[in-house]
Amino acid sequence: MTELSDFFSEASPLRRLLPGFTPRTGQALMADVVLDAIENAGQLVVEAGTGTGKTFAYLLPALLAGRKTIISTGTKALQDQLYHRDLPLVAKAVGMPVTTALLKGRANYLCLERLEQLTEPAASLRADLSAVTEWRHRTEQGDKAELTDVAEDSAIWPLVTSTADNCLGQKCDFYNSCHVVRARRKAQEADLVVVNHHLLLADLAMKEGGFVEFLPGADAIILDEAHQVPDLAVQFFGVTLGTRELTRLLDETRAGVLPYADPGLRQRLDHTETAVRVFRADAPRQLGRHELDDLMPVLGKSLGALMAAIADLLDALSALREVSDVVEKLSEQWVTAGERLSVLIEESAWDGLRWLEVSRQSVRLNLTPLDVADKLGPLMSDGRQAWVFTSATLAVGDDFSHFAGRLGLDGVRGLSFPSPFDLANNGLVYVPQGLPAPSDRSHTAAFLEAVAALFTATEGGFFCLFTSHRALNTARDWFERNGEHVLDGRPLLVQGSAPRDDLIRRFREAGNAVLLGTGSFWEGIDVRGPALTVVAIDKLPFASPGDPLTMARLEFIRREGGNGFMQHQVPQAVLALKQGAGRLLRSETDFGAVVLGDPRVIGKRYGQLFLDSLAPMPLRRERDEVTAFFAAQKRDAA
Repeated sequence: MTELSDFFSEASPLRRLLPGFTPRTGQALMADVVLDAIENAGQLVVEAGTGTGKTFAYLLPALLAGRKTIISTGTKALQDQLYHRDLPLVAKAVGMPVTTALLKGRANYLCLERLEQLTEPAASLRADLSAVTEWRHRTEQGDKAELTDVAEDSAIWPLVTSTADNCLGQKCDFYNSCHVVRARRKAQEADLVVVNHHLLLADLAMKEGGFVEFLPGADAIILDEAHQVPDLAVQFFGVTLGTRELTRLLDETRAGVLPYADPGLRQRLDHTETAVRVFRADAPRQLGRHELDDLMPVLGKSLGALMAAIADLLDALSALREVSDVVEKLSEQWVTAGERLSVLIEESAWDGLRWLEVSRQSVRLNLTPLDVADKLGPLMSDGRQAWVFTSATLAVGDDFSHFAGRLGLDGVRGLSFPSPFDLANNGLVYVPQGLPAPSDRSHTAAFLEAVAALFTATEGGFFCLFTSHRALNTARDWFERNGEHVLDGRPLLVQGSAPRDDLIRRFREAGNAVLLGTGSFWEGIDVRGPALTVVAIDKLPFASPGDPLTMARLEFIRREGGNGFMQHQVPQAVLALKQGAGRLLRSETDFGAVVLGDPRVIGKRYGQLFLDSLAPMPLRRERDEVTAFFAAQKRDAA
């Protein structure tokens, strides 16, 4: 049998399967500690810098340990990549028989029963429904990711997939051919299962609530891109209810009870629909997030009327529960909606932050717990399972306490493996002198002028990352006014003008483009080579104090007698900056500059924490030094 160390030697079996494979010390050491954690049911937090090869560093020990393992990724796209590309390659190198499974949430699988019931969709959905109906007869897994002809966000998918609330379970006529049931059975029988954080956390939340777990039991659980987990966990352990789902439930109820509905029931459905509309009309017009406690004097009456309407509707539905499984399931969903609404409008029901989110499509009530460590910690510390958390951004300096504390991981072992790339010589951090404070209205324009001054220094492309949509829009307007002579032939790509993947493809192909982005462009993007040579970040990425997740965390720290700014806001911003800057150097031959447009990184005491997080890239303050750096890189390449 091949030993773990053999895979990181010059004679590694990976050499013949992966052209260009090079053994790396950090990768080998990480694999050793992961194997130790798996074999001893331990807890481990590993920060692995770009280029460490962390995917192989946890896949190899996971396969060689011979234990039942769950690997969780940050997104479904990474989940598919891991399962369809990385895992088969490593399994082939190991040469051991291993059964694997890909498991997603039920909303990703075609529901045959709901498809059968959908007979008269809106005209705009008929083409998508026709494609789904044709695909039904040739798919084996029923994973909607297979059907690329239908957009992932098409309105047809909620109509032909199920949720835990509306699934009929064993009472369904299609139970024996159900894609969700088949996927779950395969996962239960597999040695290694690949899931995503949403599914894993949904399972943990169900465990905490006393429900039957959806995921199979495992000896080891490995979480990649683990930096996303704390904020996601807060959302899963909260309570939420929106007008969009209530409207959808009303539509499904009308269709489900149509053969049995008397005038009284139809009237109560109308009353409930009216109550939803009145609540939405009373909600603030301004899009965004609002504290619910401040709005209760205005919303209290309409929320009370909605609660009463749901109760009346349930009374009418209870008399019909026995007529069909569909009606019984609909009644259960209304019970759940009523229970959630009761918790959300009761001021003293739960120790959490109540808030309202207003979007163009829906008004959503939310209750966010102040802390989830007391819930997650016991679930992850039962001593029967190994838990491994890994990402490129988990530590502030060498300190893992911020991440570990949010998950309740007391005394967890934390290790850092820095990037093997030559960051000290291939990269630098440029903080232009003389920029105004981030709060100054002229800041974005001054920042862009400093960035544009580098357009002649490098032929490569620029990522301009912003911490707010307002700054992004200001930047777009600035380039519209000044772009022709400033860009000098460089293509300008702006978030929102096309799908993200399409913008990244065009950025790579152009080789010298300028991309303006925020949010989703800060992580999960891999552009290698000279197509990206500058990542410019307008401000230190502090979360808005009005963000509910931030507010809940700050309130918890305040109650504990701590300093919310230094204990939460600064560490979170440091980790976010590392993510954004991490878009720059993605291979051993990459080079470039990180431009920070926030003078606080120099003028504030906490600024050094941000600079340290980008070490060993040196700090530069003069534009001539950056120009000289790119000139030297060009000479070396020649």
